[in-house]
Amino acid sequence: MKALFLGSIGTLADTSELQRRSFNEAFADHHLDWRWDRDDYRHMLEVAGGAARIRRHAEETGADVDADAVHATKSDRFQKHLDDGAAEARPGLADLIARAQAEGVMLGLVTTTQRANVDRLLAALVIPSSAFDVVISREDVSAAKPAPDCYHLAAASIATAPEDCLVIEDNVDGVRAATAAGMTCLAWPNANTEGHDFGDAPRVRGDV
Repeated sequence: MKALFLGSIGTLADTSELQRRSFNEAFADHHLDWRWDRDDYRHMLEVAGGAARIRRHAEETGADVDADAVHATKSDRFQKHLDDGAAEARPGLADLIARAQAEGVMLGLVTTTQRANVDRLLAALVIPSSAFDVVISREDVSAAKPAPDCYHLAAASIATAPEDCLVIEDNVDGVRAATAAGMTCLAWPNANTEGHDFGDAPRVRGDV
């Protein structure tokens, strides 16, 4: 292994419930009578992309909704919660980063979340972006996960073959993206993706 890629902001902090809270707050801000409960949201997390989830819910309910506007509000809400200290690093993350650096393994953060969310979370966790040899976000690729584009770009950015990269992902579409890119992937589910089907990807239990 020459490179280790953390595959979503959910591998840094279990932000899933904070994201759900932010969605529900955004719905209220836009005068929508929607409220996603935890069971509904767990099912929605099988598909990546917050705006896509809003569009799908609008289609299912027959609502006329500006999904991009609602999602922008949700992101604002989420970032403010991060600023207020609502996120904690996942157990073992600091040790993992330190060990990769000590052993000369290149480290990347490869997400298709927008860069503003990435920056705010890193700041909240007091992790400098310089800790990573490469950071890929939604603005860097034309297709979000499960497309493998972000992983192809990450490997190319550090001149490393995909087969020499190990990925840790917390969601199914992330695992699919890494696998499609030809990389070995470990699934490290969060509290809301624990019951999802990660296929043949080995699972990390407890601390990473």
